Amino acid sequence: MTPNVYTNLEENDENQSEREMIEMELLLEGIHRMYGYDFRNYALPSLRRRIWHHIYAEQLNSISGLQEKVLHERASFDRLVYNLSIPVTEMFRDPNMFRTFREKIIPLLRTFPYIRIWHAGCSTGEEVFSMAILLHEEGLYDRSRIYATDMNDRSLKIAKEGIVGVQKMESYNQNYIEAGGTGSLSDYYTAKYNSVIFQPFLRKNIIFAEHNLATDRSFNEFNVIFCRNVMIYFDDTLRKRVHNLLYDSLSNFGVLVLGSKESTQFTGYEDCYETLDQREKIYRKIK
Repeated sequence: MTPNVYTNLEENDENQSEREMIEMELLLEGIHRMYGYDFRNYALPSLRRRIWHHIYAEQLNSISGLQEKVLHERASFDRLVYNLSIPVTEMFRDPNMFRTFREKIIPLLRTFPYIRIWHAGCSTGEEVFSMAILLHEEGLYDRSRIYATDMNDRSLKIAKEGIVGVQKMESYNQNYIEAGGTGSLSDYYTAKYNSVIFQPFLRKNIIFAEHNLATDRSFNEFNVIFCRNVMIYFDDTLRKRVHNLLYDSLSNFGVLVLGSKESTQFTGYEDCYETLDQREKIYRKIK
């Protein structure tokens, strides 16, 4: 190839990249203005991958084509939100975290007359029911209230039903054992056909509600907040906003549980917490 040909190829790549960036910005701005969902401060690389995956799933050819469809078809938008919100969870996910919580945090919670826990970004609820089981085994569930929130209405509907595919229970049972479960996981559900249904008493102290960390405000004061592996998909601006929200929502000496890839560093709140467990990223608010 001649130098001019190389130059033309580079210019075409730059034009394509710039065009795609403009399309992305218009799509996200349109979603925000039309539906109130704000993805504008999500980390761009992972957001781009998920958007293109959804474009192919919708049998479209471009981001602009997706924009047209989601702005005119609510069902298409709902499918996009479900894919962008990454509904990934499992019971007793990261068992060592639950074991550590049982050993280090439960003794603190015993001193509280009433316990409020917030699972932010609860997805389809498996982690929420895991916490309900743990609190029940420690004799604290009757004086606890768990608030489980997510921006994804589809995930919340699944969570409220308290139904899980039976094929998942073998791995969930292993997680339960490794997490320090004191009974049998089968005591907490009833098998029916290809699914299991959690016992009704586990749901009685759980409140499921829609809440968007990117746009909504604090709605209560909590003794414990779980926000695990949620902010890894946010850029620095949104991450700092969420940390401010979590700080405002924690009571004095409240406990914050983050994901293994997250921490309070570079958030502006480093000095406001003491580390209770560095490996599991568990912190206590001290000022």
